[in-house]
Amino acid sequence: MLLSATPPPGPRPAREARLYEEAARHRGLTPPRDHPPASITWLGPAASNPALAFRVGGDPAHLAESARWIEAAVRFPHWGRAHMPDHDLDAGWLLHHLSLAYRWIGDDLPDGLRALLRYKLLLQGRRLYEYAVASEGGWWSSSYWQNHNWICYAGLATAGYVLGKEEWTERAKANLGTVLDLLPDDGSHAEGVVYWRYGVPFLAIHLDLLQEAEGIDWWGRGGFLPRTFRYRLHQAAPGFAFNVDHGDCHDRRSGHSAALYYRLAAQYGIPEAQWLGDLVLGELLWQEAAESGVRPGILPEAYLEHLWYDPSVPVARPTATRAFFPDLGLLAARTGWDEDATLVSFKASPGGGHKAWETSAGHRAERGWETLNQGHHHPDSGSFVLISQGEFLAVDEGYSNRKRAAHHNLLLVDGQGYADEDRYHVYRDIPYERQARQRDVLVDEDHGWAHATAEIAAMYDPALGVRRLDRTLVFTPSGRLVLLDLAEADSEREWTFLLQTDRPTEPLPDGGRLVRSGAARATVRQFSSPESRFVSEVTEVEANPTSSTPELRLTRTLHTSRTTTARSSHGLFLTAITPGAAPAAVERLACARGEGVVCDGETVLLSPAARRIRTDTVVADAAAVLLADGAPAYVVAATRLELAGRVLLDVPEPYTGKVG
Repeated sequence: MLLSATPPPGPRPAREARLYEEAARHRGLTPPRDHPPASITWLGPAASNPALAFRVGGDPAHLAESARWIEAAVRFPHWGRAHMPDHDLDAGWLLHHLSLAYRWIGDDLPDGLRALLRYKLLLQGRRLYEYAVASEGGWWSSSYWQNHNWICYAGLATAGYVLGKEEWTERAKANLGTVLDLLPDDGSHAEGVVYWRYGVPFLAIHLDLLQEAEGIDWWGRGGFLPRTFRYRLHQAAPGFAFNVDHGDCHDRRSGHSAALYYRLAAQYGIPEAQWLGDLVLGELLWQEAAESGVRPGILPEAYLEHLWYDPSVPVARPTATRAFFPDLGLLAARTGWDEDATLVSFKASPGGGHKAWETSAGHRAERGWETLNQGHHHPDSGSFVLISQGEFLAVDEGYSNRKRAAHHNLLLVDGQGYADEDRYHVYRDIPYERQARQRDVLVDEDHGWAHATAEIAAMYDPALGVRRLDRTLVFTPSGRLVLLDLAEADSEREWTFLLQTDRPTEPLPDGGRLVRSGAARATVRQFSSPESRFVSEVTEVEANPTSSTPELRLTRTLHTSRTTTARSSHGLFLTAITPGAAPAAVERLACARGEGVVCDGETVLLSPAARRIRTDTVVADAAAVLLADGAPAYVVAATRLELAGRVLLDVPEPYTGKVG
């Protein structure tokens, strides 16, 4: 598709119109004569989009426009200025786009410009190739799980195929094979949604080039690409315009790639991906382009939208409301897909996810290579994001350079977050054993329950003596969130529960708190020791999201609610968060064993450690019993359930799911 500029057969008038529009978008700008201080990645698509538009429609104005930007780019002595000139993203982006432009319109360019473009591509390709060889085992050359690797090698491959440089394409192909084998089979991405949309399209680009140039079909190699749209879908906020911002996220809107949706839809027959691509282009494109903090943004992908869109793929609106991604320990559950629905996203895993953590440890031990460069992965295991009524209610920090657990909806021990945090790469050089994980996962589509327990004790400084810090999260059919935090330490500690919001929470007469965000509301009712103290404070987070633009700064203000217990070797927080304008009458249940709450016909009973639940009507050996009026009972890790004197479950091995 890419090399030949040949899309799948069928009409594509909307995508063609988008291509022509993008091809003309920079006509009012004068190309820079000197390398700007910021990134120049945008110069590549400024040349490639009009080049393809000329191939498609033959308008000489598009040819002239492409030539303007080609001439500007090839006269810079280096690609990239502030950070790693010639050896990083600027070079990768420009190699890809200008090589395609050379392939598509090279014969139509003036002789001098064509020769200069070819020379510059050979020079920059050699520089990038030599750096990749020299830095293997260090930076992006062998950082298999992140966007710099994917983009730079895709750029090198594009130039290699266009210029006939087999040593470049062979090296890039070997790396691509390794990447596909090592990416998580569940399709999840530890760098988060924003870097998913920034980096994953280049994996698809590379696969497209490989298939067209060499006849090698690696689209089915590994499990990541066939399943990664599902990951992206379940990180979409209700209404689809915004995204869950786990990991480094410049903002809450930079998450879509209609082009990639179309390519995945066509390759794997995913009608929901085709539907979402249409929605993005039809309704969401320009607002994301206006508000996105990612450069060069969503608009330059017009050339891919045109070439990757297959009109024969059917469309279907998403319906599944629950998903779990075991590699990243990511649970996503929602009440629906409309804008006013409620969504929670809850995660816990080792740095980079389980597969990356395990494999990179092997690389380190066997080769002395550092392959896990996960600077965009935060110290957020056990944290959650809550979205409802079109607004973010429990929020994440977004982008940060000095990453801290205290910026998330997490727990502190004696005021301390994770060990070795407060730096950019919080997982570098930490002990292999320092891993978080999810257990006891329930994902129920029939009646709407979701449950998981995050084990995060290992993430804290061993000197604190934390033996247990487990967070159990339950998402009820109505969209209520119930959290149980259980903590144990070798000696007395202060335990602090954190809730991050966009506005300060407000006190309620019953001792709860009100969360407001725009027109959205949620009530927070927390049951902890009576000696606990509450403080509300402002937390400022600042970051520079790209070293290629040193002056760029992103800031976010969090309003942090802190509930801290008296010193004790054991800590417990039982918390219910109920979205909606009406106050929720949440009651704590009297339990002889376990903990429980009841509200509006929904009962949540939890015992994640002892797995013993005893109330007046429930006797269970289980981590959880979940009850809703008029619906079957659900259990987690249960061997026995007796409800109102009736035995509903009695099995030798723990069972999770519906009973009866």
